[in-house]
Amino acid sequence: MLTPVVVALNAVANALGRWLLAPVAALPGWLSATIVGAVTGVLLLLMFKYTSRQKSIKKVRDDIKANLLALKLFKESAVVALKAQGGILIGAFWLFVFALVPMIVMMVPVLLFLGQLALWYQKQPLHVGEEAVVTLKINGDKDAAWPKIALEPTNALDVDIGPVKVVSEREVCWNIKAKEKGLHHLVFQVGDEKVDKELAVGDGFMRVSEQRPGWAWFDVLTNPWEKPFSSDSQIESIKIVYPERSSWVDGTDTWVIYWFIVSFVAAILFRKVFNVNV
Repeated sequence: MLTPVVVALNAVANALGRWLLAPVAALPGWLSATIVGAVTGVLLLLMFKYTSRQKSIKKVRDDIKANLLALKLFKESAVVALKAQGGILIGAFWLFVFALVPMIVMMVPVLLFLGQLALWYQKQPLHVGEEAVVTLKINGDKDAAWPKIALEPTNALDVDIGPVKVVSEREVCWNIKAKEKGLHHLVFQVGDEKVDKELAVGDGFMRVSEQRPGWAWFDVLTNPWEKPFSSDSQIESIKIVYPERSSWVDGTDTWVIYWFIVSFVAAILFRKVFNVNV
């Protein structure tokens, strides 16, 4: 039941991401990753401001400061110290409670946005002459009949090996070599059905969709660009193994850490500018 919702949200995120993240292709990786992190940090800060109880948060923070001051001034009084410590713990609890609603509100757009960023930073496109493995996975039990499967010829690539069946996994694999730069579409004939999968070939930064997913909400969320296969399709997924990026700033997996750090720092720096209590 959740998958159609994710598909609909991805459609909106893809439309916005196509336009908003287009400059990533023209900028150095470190610069685009830094700009994206800083801008999203400020936007999340503003979202927190307008979805949280700012007056209540300010009051709790003032109480915590007062208790910290009491600890410093009356550190020789055990009673005062215990009361102040208790007040600090209670204040921390209420800060957590007041942050729950904004965090829940921000969760959906953040997850969708990370899915869009992953298209640019998680993998790099194939270079001309570079090889990759393409895997088409079929639905059904291990003993179920196999449909006829073929990868249609295209000028964008050469097929060096394949199709190779992995019967135990219900997979068909091809080893391909890229020939032309650009965003291409691989066309597969699966029984009476024709399906396609995007292939990215080029230098620098391109939108790279590693997998066309099946009808499972998590797979759809983490692979947002291409239309998922329906629940009654005989195809479960099509995946291309792209090369990993080696940079810590905009490389495979580590780009998420860098994005979080830059977003957090930007939010802290602009907190007083936008008068946000957190």
